[in-house]
Amino acid sequence: MTLEFENELFSKGFKSVCGIDEAGRGPLAGPVCAAAVILNTNDIPEGINDSKKLTEKKREALYDKIMESAIVSYSLVDAKIIDEINIRQATILAMQNAAKGMAVKPDFLLIDGNFTIGLSKNEKFVIGGDAKSLSIGAASIIAKVTRDRLMLEIDKEYPMYNFKKHKGYGTKEHIEAIKKYGPCPYHRQSFLTKIL
Repeated sequence: MTLEFENELFSKGFKSVCGIDEAGRGPLAGPVCAAAVILNTNDIPEGINDSKKLTEKKREALYDKIMESAIVSYSLVDAKIIDEINIRQATILAMQNAAKGMAVKPDFLLIDGNFTIGLSKNEKFVIGGDAKSLSIGAASIIAKVTRDRLMLEIDKEYPMYNFKKHKGYGTKEHIEAIKKYGPCPYHRQSFLTKIL
């Protein structure tokens, strides 16, 4: 993990380089969450990486450090909207809203994935960016922790699905619970057609 992408943009005169990533494209339930992060290059927490490569404990610790040292925004798009506009469009919407919610307007967006989000001409997608760019890696941590915490709250409302364990992903246990109890309002109906 380096600032290679960010430093290249700094050398071209960009000042507020923002990393963007999402969590929750694949689950059967819950929102998709996107986060946008502008790191303070003088105070970058050690250990930032793709959130999927970190333990939950490490993610939680880094979440707090990133929130303290960086400019951060996140956005959630719920299951109902995912069903209405599809997961790709919902992901783009969450990313756009996260970028628009920044306290400092970014002058360049580095986006994890294989598409840009159409907010400005100063955007670049980076495939596997959450493991290459520190800004995107930081965004992946904020998005993942934010979404996981929300799924813990949803678990209290609907404990029969055990969301606290699988966070809405399509595990065997989760699918069996859906078949037994039927879907709840947090389930993505468009995702359930393949399993029900």
